[in-house]
Formats: sequence, C-alpha cells, structure tokens
Amino acid sequence: MATSVATKTAWKLQEITAHSSNVSSLVLGKSSGRLLATGGDDCRVNLWSVNKPNCIMSLSGHTTPVESVRINTNEELIVSGSQSGSIRVWDLEAAKILRILMGHKANICSLDFHPFGSLVTSGALDTNIKLWDVRRKGCVFTYKGHTQAVRCLRFSPDGKWIASAAEDHTVKLWDLTAGKLMFEFTGHTGPVNIVEFHPNEYLLASGSSDRTVRFWDLEKFQVVSCIEEEATPVRCVLFNPDGCCLYSGYQDSLRVNGWEPECCFDVVLVSWGKVADLSICNNQLIGVSFSQSTVSSFVVDLNRVAKSASVLPGLIKDDRPLAQPTPTGSSLRRIYDRPSTTCSKPQRVKHSSESERRSPSSEDDRDEKESKAEIQNAEDYKEIFQPKNSITRTPPRKSEPFPAPPEDEPIAIKEAAKPSQAVNVQTPLPNPDNPAPIASSTPVTRAEPSVIPAARNAPIGLKASDFLPAVKKPSQCEIVDEEAMSQIRKGHETMCVVLTSRHKNLDTVRASWSTGDIKTSVDSAVAINDLSVVVDLLNIVNQKASLWKLDLCTIVLPQIEKLLQSKYESYVQTGCTSLKLILQRFLPLITDILAAPPSVGVDITREERLHKCKLCYKQLKNISNIIKNKSGLSGRHGSAFRELHLLMAVLE
Repeated sequence: MATSVATKTAWKLQEITAHSSNVSSLVLGKSSGRLLATGGDDCRVNLWSVNKPNCIMSLSGHTTPVESVRINTNEELIVSGSQSGSIRVWDLEAAKILRILMGHKANICSLDFHPFGSLVTSGALDTNIKLWDVRRKGCVFTYKGHTQAVRCLRFSPDGKWIASAAEDHTVKLWDLTAGKLMFEFTGHTGPVNIVEFHPNEYLLASGSSDRTVRFWDLEKFQVVSCIEEEATPVRCVLFNPDGCCLYSGYQDSLRVNGWEPECCFDVVLVSWGKVADLSICNNQLIGVSFSQSTVSSFVVDLNRVAKSASVLPGLIKDDRPLAQPTPTGSSLRRIYDRPSTTCSKPQRVKHSSESERRSPSSEDDRDEKESKAEIQNAEDYKEIFQPKNSITRTPPRKSEPFPAPPEDEPIAIKEAAKPSQAVNVQTPLPNPDNPAPIASSTPVTRAEPSVIPAARNAPIGLKASDFLPAVKKPSQCEIVDEEAMSQIRKGHETMCVVLTSRHKNLDTVRASWSTGDIKTSVDSAVAINDLSVVVDLLNIVNQKASLWKLDLCTIVLPQIEKLLQSKYESYVQTGCTSLKLILQRFLPLITDILAAPPSVGVDITREERLHKCKLCYKQLKNISNIIKNKSGLSGRHGSAFRELHLLMAVLE
C-alpha cells in the first residue's frame, strides 16, 4: 500500500534577479495571481509570470526610479509612478504606452485603478491625492487633507469611494461624486502602510507600523476591532475572496484574522522577509518580497490554513476544503451595489477647475515616442496577453496550483553545508542585526558591500537538529542540553563573543531603564560606545513619541549623525525615524525660542532651555549637510532623505 507524503503549508517558489539595479516596487495581478510587475532604480518596469524565470516584457520611458506600480483588474493595463512625480499608463495587450500624466511634485507612493471606469488615482510624497481620466489625459480632481506622504490608495468595490492611508497615522475616506472628504479614521499611532476594502460589506481594514490591524465600519464610521499580535509592522493585508477572513502579512509570518469578535484563526511562518504584496489563486496565497535586485515568491496552501474558529487547518474531503461557515459579520452591514456590466454608465465624479482638458503637447508626444514596451519572451507574452481581436480577452489556459514540496524533502543547501561550516563568519565582525549567510559547498569570494541590507530579526525556519550530529543507534540516549549547545557553538566562537557582549551591554541599559530614568539609560547606552545598543534603545523610544524630551535630543542627535553615515541599512532606518520625530516635535520650538527676544532679569530655567536649543540647532545644522548630500540617492533611503531635507529646509 502506497504511503502518502505530508506536504508543506508554506514554501519558497522562486527567486529571480528582476532588475540590473535595486528593486523599488512590485505588485501582483489580482485576477490571475500569476502576473508580477516590478519597478526598479534602473527606471524600468518589468513584467513576469510567477514561477517562470524569464521577463515577459520590459517597459522603458521613466527617467527616474519607479517607486510604485499597479495592474488593473483585467490585467490589461499597468500604471507606474516615478520619483519625479510622473505617471505612465501602459497597454499590455498592445505593448505600448497609453498615457503620460504629470501633476505631482514629488515621489509617487501609491496608485490604483478604478474597478470599472477609465480612472486612476495616485498619492505622493507631496501629500496630495489626484484622480486621473486615462482616456482624456487629464486630472479630474485633487484631494487635499493629508499632512504627510500617502502610502496606499484603494477604490471601493462599487467605485464610489477612495480610501487613503498615510504616514500622518490616519485613514481617510473620499467621495468621488461629491469630491470631498467623507470621514477621517484616527486611532493608529504609527504610519499606516496599507488599506483594503472588504469585497462585499461596508468594512475597511488598515495595517500600520504600530503593529496593529484595525477594522472600520463604513456605515457607522467607527472602529469595529483592533488586532495587535506581532512585534513587526503590518506590511500588507488581503481579504479572502468570500470575505470570511483577513490575511495579514508581517515580516516572516502570515496571520489569519477575524474581526467580530476579533481573533486570530491561524499563524503560518513564511520566510519571505519583508513581504510586499499578496494575491490568491487556486486556493493558494502568493506572497512576494524584494531585497536589492532580487524578487522572491512564496506560496501558502490555504487548504491547510484555518479561516474560522470552527475549522482546523488541513480538513479536506475529496480533495476539497470543507465548506466554511458564514461569518458572523456578513449580515451586519450593507453590501456594495456593483454595476451589472463594465459597459454601464460611467461613474459621475466631481471635477475641479484644473481638469480642463488640454491637447497633448509636443513634449508629451516626444515622451510617449521615447517610451517603449520591449517583449522579452514572445511565447509567454502570447500565452498571457491575447490580441484585441474580440470584445473580451481570450482567457488563458486554466492554471494549475503550484505543487507543494514534501515535508521531508531535503534542501540542497542543507545537504551541502556541514555543521562546522554552517555559518560563514567574515571580517569585519558581523552585525548581530544581520546574521551571516549560510555558506554553500563551493566557497565564493565576494567583495564586502557598501551597504549591508536589513535582514530579519530572527532565523525563522532553522532547526537545531541540522547542526547536531546524527544519532547512529536508536538506543543511544538523547543529547543533553549542554552538549547540544556545545555542538551549535562549534565554529561560531566569534559570533558568540559578539552576542554575549551585546547582551551584557543591554542588561546595563535595562537596569537604568527600569528605574524610570530614560535620560540616564540613554546616557549609559551612549557611554558603552556600541551603536548596536543605541539602535536597540532608539527602536523602543521611537515607538512612543511622548518619551522624547529636549534633554534627550541633545544626547541622541550626535548618535543620529553616526547612524545616518552607517553602512548598515537598519541603522540608517532607525536614524531617519528618530530624526523625523525630533524635527516634527522640537524644530518649531527650537526656532521659536532662538528667535525670541532676550528676557528681562534672570530666568535660570529659560537660560537652560535656550542653551539646549542652541546645542540642538548646531547639531541639526551638521546633520542637515549629511541629509542634503544623501537626498540624491535612489530607492527607499533616497525618499526618506528627501523628506527629511524638506523638514530641515527652515535651517538653511
């Protein structure tokens, strides 16, 4: 009798080199779940078929890095936004540029297609949201209200509203017909990264860097529930197609959440790092992430994932998942009214004065001629994009689910690595925030990178048994803890010394912190002269803005100057976050106190405050030179430095 092989719940599907330089954005097609678009610092947009190694099409024309991309519902159009604020709309079936839209003054951070009409919405670092008519090549309306960069935009399923998420910690709902703000949802304590409408009900979900997912009722305009269960920011969310649950993507994990009542149905560990987008196809969840020039795709088998409190993962009958019970909340809210066909009367939207249509200029015509769509793989292109010789696109062949590898399938890298060579420790000493890579059987000499990218905080998926000697006899006793630890440490003495020293330093800082004196704990962290300890402490302080005082700024600013010049990406990120908090909370105070006339008489408290402000101002001036020099960088860091440069403009 044949024995069945247990299959995995989640696995890595593929890793590709997507661009000649760093990848800055990517998105999955929501219709098929198999189409992937990537934007890069090389100013190109590349299209891929998931689990196929070759690029299908490469779109050129942007003159600055592509910061945002989005594919429409039918997967016939793609829109891309660049660092300069320009937007390009491409026709994938005709393989040509369709429109170039100009109007934003800074990086395009978010884009979305209207579900039925020919409208596109865009959000940018300039805090504005614009609605565009692709057919007539013009801006229909500009929505103003956010005070910081707009990170995510979504049209409602009926096409009547736009939801926006921004770095100002708010979610806003806009009415297209009236051309005004309907409601502002507040409650998040960190930048809101993602927002998503429920496919059927008047319900909205938002995920934030404050590590929470919030559900908002769009009839009562109030919060339904708030879920906080992870130690990392929420990077992306996606409702199940039937609306029974919400999938939340965190660093190296996927959570399945319900909202009435709020609960977590399941947690799946997936080693995808900082996941950037999710899609569902054939009852499989596809997740994609990027690091430098590579893009990785992962699969989660939803047949083996619990989607409600009453169903356990893996309950399958006749190769089909058991029917899910109707969620409690499905009858509590209104359902969206959708047009019967896509040929229905166009959506009526509010127009602004700037929407007067203009004829295409010669400069636009030249830009469109210079924009090219190069078909890299004709076979894949014909399979996915059929020519427009019929009313609707000929559907591609029905795709099959991605096969899951068996649980006990050995991974090639584990076969090649021996316990003594499992971790490759290089000089200079490795950063504990960035664990050293697993070495392959063939040693490769690599030059040390100028910037060491941020990696995950925990080695998800590693098993201690991979590093221990195999038990030869069944009767042999189990290895005791001391012996196991000795085997694991073998060959990693340098890393152990680094981690032990860091643990001791953190204990010292924690002892000061427990007394409630934050200034003393920061002083002790600085005195240790170990930037990794300063970074760990700042990551805690950054979570609560109320902890920041002027005294703290005078101590931390010199450390921020060092962090911004570090080769470690995680250090630079922490430095940027801390500096942004200081500028937002204290720069107006510092400039006002320095500009105030001298007081009459002796005021010791005021003199001390004036001295601190002068010290902070001097340190900020030094940092502003670093920010100015780095504002020309491309990618995520370039965007952060440009935003800081705008905040520090008052110092110039």
